[in-house]
Amino acid sequence: MNIKILYFFTALLVLSCNKDAKHTEITGDNTASDIAKEKKPSIKALKEELKAKGYQTFDYIDEKTQDTIVMQQYFIAFLKRGNNRSQSKVEADSLQKLHLAHLGKMYEMGYADISGPFGDDGDIRGITIYNVPTLAMADSLANADPMVKSGRLEIEIHPWWAGKGLPLR
Repeated sequence: MNIKILYFFTALLVLSCNKDAKHTEITGDNTASDIAKEKKPSIKALKEELKAKGYQTFDYIDEKTQDTIVMQQYFIAFLKRGNNRSQSKVEADSLQKLHLAHLGKMYEMGYADISGPFGDDGDIRGITIYNVPTLAMADSLANADPMVKSGRLEIEIHPWWAGKGLPLR
């Protein structure tokens, strides 16, 4: 079990490293806020882009800063303990590798923003947050997971709203 957890967190670490990250030097003429403004699209442009792709959004005004935050609908999939847990250790280990490969593919394709297991041994085993425009698409992607196909995991999906582009802390 410990080796599975190690593999999972290693895969998450690799996936969380953004291969396309660009490093910008701050010179005497540029401030950090100038650079941030150059990279960040306007709220109007962001909303138009999301709408064109079929995403649902709404504006939220931060009471403290008075900034407009674009809230985007994501879909959070709870990966729950399935009814078919009869696989041998070899089969379960193989399914785990396929499961991690599936999650990695979802991340690389831009369909999933974050995935991870829960730290207890409860019925809800982990989550994946899908960055797709529809529940049907999230459901299809989640149900394509080899662990779900085998019945070892089941999926429960809910719409979830979060500020577009806000980092985890």
